[in-house]
Amino acid sequence: MNTIQDRHSGTARPRKRPAAFPALAAGLAATLLTGCQQSEQFLSIGDMSSDYNKEIFWMSLWAIALSIIVFVGVSWALFYSVQKFREDRHEAPPAQFHGNNRLEVILVAVPVVIVILLSVLTVRSMARLNPVPVNAPKIDVLSKQFWWNFAYPTVTSDAGGTVANANEMVMPTNQPVVLNLTSGDVIHGFWAPNIGGQRHALPSVIRTWKVDTERPGVYQGNCSQLCGASHANMRYKVIALEPERYAAFLAAAKAYRAPTPAEGSAEARGYTLFMQGKASTGALACSACHRVQGTPAAGAAGPDLSFFGTRRTLGAGMWEGEVAERNLVPWIANSPGMKPGALMPTYDGSEYLVNGKVQKGGVLTRAEIEDIAAYLRSLKLPEEADYWRGTPVYGVRAGGTQ
Repeated sequence: MNTIQDRHSGTARPRKRPAAFPALAAGLAATLLTGCQQSEQFLSIGDMSSDYNKEIFWMSLWAIALSIIVFVGVSWALFYSVQKFREDRHEAPPAQFHGNNRLEVILVAVPVVIVILLSVLTVRSMARLNPVPVNAPKIDVLSKQFWWNFAYPTVTSDAGGTVANANEMVMPTNQPVVLNLTSGDVIHGFWAPNIGGQRHALPSVIRTWKVDTERPGVYQGNCSQLCGASHANMRYKVIALEPERYAAFLAAAKAYRAPTPAEGSAEARGYTLFMQGKASTGALACSACHRVQGTPAAGAAGPDLSFFGTRRTLGAGMWEGEVAERNLVPWIANSPGMKPGALMPTYDGSEYLVNGKVQKGGVLTRAEIEDIAAYLRSLKLPEEADYWRGTPVYGVRAGGTQ
C-alpha cells in the first residue's frame, strides 16, 4: 500500500494523489489541440533566417543556462540536506541557523544577480530589435473580422490610390521591413513567426515594428488573438522575395490597371454584376465593399481584390491552390455559410448576420455567380510579377496543396 508514515501517531495514512493533475493534463491537451492549424503549412518559431529570431534564440540560451544552473544548484542542496540530516541518522534535534547572516546574504544575492543579468540581456535585445529604420520598406497592415489587408503606403498606383493586396503580404528579403499594424474592429494578433515576433492589432492604434528574413519563401501567418467565430480561419501568407523580384512586383503593381473584358464574354458579364449588382433580386454590388485598382470599384469595407487572380488562397487562407479554385463559386454564393461570422452578403438568397441582425441575401443564378468568378480570375499581375512563381513554400505537410 502506498502510504506516508505519520511521525506523531506512528500510524500509516494513505498517500493523497493530487486531484488537480488530471484536470491540468486535460487542459494542456486541449490547449495543444486547439493550437493545431488546419492550414497545410506549419508555423515555425525556430526559423533562424530572421534577425529577430536569432536575437531571441541567443537571449534564450542565457535564460536556459541560468535555469539549469539554478535547477542543479537547488537539487544538489536538497539531496545533500536530505541525505546528511536524515532523521534516522541523528538522535538530537537539528541545529538551528536562524540569524545566519552569511547564508541569508547568499540566498538574496544569487537571485538578484540572476535577475539583473537577465534584465540587462533583455534590455540589450530590445535595444537591438525595437528601433525602426527610417528608409526601410513600409507595409500598412489592417486586420478585420476575419481577413487582412496589406497596403504599400510609399507606392501610389498610376490608376490612383495606394497599391494594396489582401491576405497575401509580399516583402523583400535581406533587409528590415517596417509594419504599421492596426485593427478595424476588435483586437487581433499578427503572428508570422518565420519573420519575427507577434504584435496585437488594436483598434484606432497604429503599432510599428520591423520584421525580416534572409531566405526567399512562402511562410504561414495567423491571427494569434481570439477575435470571434472565425478566429482560427483568419490566416495569411507572407511571400518573401529577393530585392530584384520585389522591386519588379512593386513596379508592376504600380502600373497595374484591371483589364477591360471582351464584349459579350463571361468576364464582361461578371464585371457588370460586380460593379452594379442586380437590383431586381436584391443582389448587392461587390464594388460597394471591394476595391479593384484601375476601375470605379473603390470599396474599403472588404479586402482589396486588385490582384485576385494572382492569389492562390481564398477566404483569408482557409483554402489554397486547387481547393481554393473549386471553392470560389460556393464562396461567392454564401461565404457566411462557409466561414462563420463573415460579413459578406449572400447571393443565393440565404440569411446572414450583420451586427447581430438577420439580413436577407440577394439572389444570383449559378451562371451569374460563375461570371463574377471569371471576372475575378482575370485580375492578374503580369507573369513576371507573379510573386508565387518559383517561390519555395516552407513548412508544408506531406500531401499539401502547395
